[in-house]
Amino acid sequence: MTFKKHLPNLITLLNLLSGTIAVFFAVKEQLVLASFFVFLGIFFDFFDGLAARLLNVQGELGKQLDSLADVVTSGVVPGIVLFQLISKALTKGSWNLKNVVNFKTPMWDHFNTTFFIALIGLIVTLAAAYRLAKFNIDERQTSSFIGLPTPAAALVVLSLPLILTYSHNQFFINLIENGWFLIGLAVLLSYLMNAEIPLFSLKFKDYTWKNNKIKFSYILITALLCVFLQFVAIPIVIIVYVLLSFIDIKLKKK
Repeated sequence: MTFKKHLPNLITLLNLLSGTIAVFFAVKEQLVLASFFVFLGIFFDFFDGLAARLLNVQGELGKQLDSLADVVTSGVVPGIVLFQLISKALTKGSWNLKNVVNFKTPMWDHFNTTFFIALIGLIVTLAAAYRLAKFNIDERQTSSFIGLPTPAAALVVLSLPLILTYSHNQFFINLIENGWFLIGLAVLLSYLMNAEIPLFSLKFKDYTWKNNKIKFSYILITALLCVFLQFVAIPIVIIVYVLLSFIDIKLKKK
């Protein structure tokens, strides 16, 4: 019984462990490895709640622990990654694709104007922490979300170094190498995480098409985008998620 009670918390701690390892790699400028561990952490984040519901051992401790883990995995790491990407973009540095996990020049060796502008990327960390604290005391977010979930925002950010490294789509590469685009993205994600925008969750009360049209459509679109666009699909999938949530609101009003 004791193991059953603590199994979801153990999975949550694996999320925190993954996020902490990702911090190490992000600071070391190894952004591809940081992305991998954030994705792993988000995987654990999904299954800790699922395990708690299946085992019927949901509790306040698990709720608080989950948010603390998410602050690291979906808050601290994306902020550091955006800092690194903005620094690189503003200095017009190039990516060494033969050594994809390293930048050529560490930016924190000199506290210049670029360094302080790049700190804007860390507002994602602050916004994520604020959202998670607000989420813990907001009783409205039981079967759906209000504002963009922090893991979704993290997926957008951590997809960027993967697109730069593995994608051959020059349009997206040029976009990500633009520092002002990255700054705008940091501001937009910070806003969306704390905006009063209702967004559906992928929790199912039943599996009928009638009651889950939007959810099933989203899963299908996500699968198709991932097959055809690979890493480029990740930020597009999040955009589709927001758009379908607005459509879901309209359908429910009719």
